[in-house]
Amino acid sequence: MNIRHATTEDTLHIFNLVQLYAERGDVLPRTQVQIDLTINDWLVVQINNTIVGCVSLLKYNQNLAEVRSLIVSDKLQGQGLGAKLLEAIIIEAKKRKIPKLFALTRAQGFFERAGFTLSNREQFPEKIWRDCDQCPVKDNCDEVAVELILIRNSDQNQLNNTFRLHKSREMKETHT
Repeated sequence: MNIRHATTEDTLHIFNLVQLYAERGDVLPRTQVQIDLTINDWLVVQINNTIVGCVSLLKYNQNLAEVRSLIVSDKLQGQGLGAKLLEAIIIEAKKRKIPKLFALTRAQGFFERAGFTLSNREQFPEKIWRDCDQCPVKDNCDEVAVELILIRNSDQNQLNNTFRLHKSREMKETHT
């Protein structure tokens, strides 16, 4: 098993997975073009050179990103691959210094085991404007919002202050 960043060669495989699960209503559909344009935001899990799962990270702004299209092939579910994909995308979000993740899901317990907490969908108007308004089941949505705080405001302020202090020292050193 190998979890890795997706490449453009993976686009069709990701599209086929997403299409299958979108037809069942498990995830929102994505076009091949949408996937290809955001390929740097996708991770895949590969077993024996076959892509058997995927997940993407959609950044809304510097403080918020959505975990979406988390899929593991039916025949491999229950083996921890979804949890490993989720862990990998959380690590990716931390590398990108994104303070807060969210997801809309029917698998609340799955996300809670990874540290997410129940939230309110209205806290994510970006998602509602982008996807929910076009969703065919928007009036009967059974998904819940979950969120994970990766960097608290105080931590973010401390990081910003450390960066400013470091930059200030660099400026003094170059001017002396």
